[in-house]
Amino acid sequence: MLCFVSQVVAQNKVPPFKVIAFYTAKNDQAHISYVHEANRWFPQAAARYGFHFDSTDNWANLNPDFLANYQVVLFLDTRPEEPAQRRAFQQYMEKGGAWMGFHFAGFALTPSAYPQNWDWYHNQFLGSGSYKSNTWRPTSATLRVEDRKHPATRRLPQTFRSTPNEWYCWTNDLKANPDIDVLVSIDSTSFPLGTGPKPHEIWHSGYYPVVWTNKRYKMLYLNMGHNDIDYENKTNKELSFTFASETQNQLVIDGLFWLAGVKPPAQK
Repeated sequence: MLCFVSQVVAQNKVPPFKVIAFYTAKNDQAHISYVHEANRWFPQAAARYGFHFDSTDNWANLNPDFLANYQVVLFLDTRPEEPAQRRAFQQYMEKGGAWMGFHFAGFALTPSAYPQNWDWYHNQFLGSGSYKSNTWRPTSATLRVEDRKHPATRRLPQTFRSTPNEWYCWTNDLKANPDIDVLVSIDSTSFPLGTGPKPHEIWHSGYYPVVWTNKRYKMLYLNMGHNDIDYENKTNKELSFTFASETQNQLVIDGLFWLAGVKPPAQK
């Protein structure tokens, strides 16, 4: 099923670039909440800043003919599973396409419903390898901008507070990869990060990249994208929203314009 939403500043004005977001929005209520929020927020951002945004849950659209209509691809959650879709995405990126991925788009764990069975994507493109662990429950963190010269981060303060999130760490050392430019990491003042109840779900020290780019591609991965949900009382009430921080949103917008190769809008 196609689920398109789009918005531009004015109907008679040609937008400078077009964005297509792919999503699944199944199973995990926290990720479903985030996807629904993103599908509300991005059209509003498109109207505000003058680009075009479409969204679809039909991953079969991940093919060369469809992708040729868009300058930037988003993975709001998950990743393509079919070999033809994976080939189309890799070819799109290797030919100069642009991509922004959020949170669960980087997840891979063997064994699970999302095993690490796509080496190009997880090891070469993202560089992160497999999922290793996470904090719980979703909490805000103080984030530190590591590369203040990058177009996605140069208008951010040195540190800022994120919205609540479930934070991931990975099997690969991203800092040791010469192709990876870590843009944002968790600041040490955030520790302890997480509330448990399991001890390993609370981080007390360590180095945790949360936003990075691979210099070989036009790409940007952001670990944000997991809203806090009232699982404990079984209400599934939404307790937080990813796009509730204007500073964090600035990162998304500036990153999007950088990927599109378009001059970023003035801050509003």
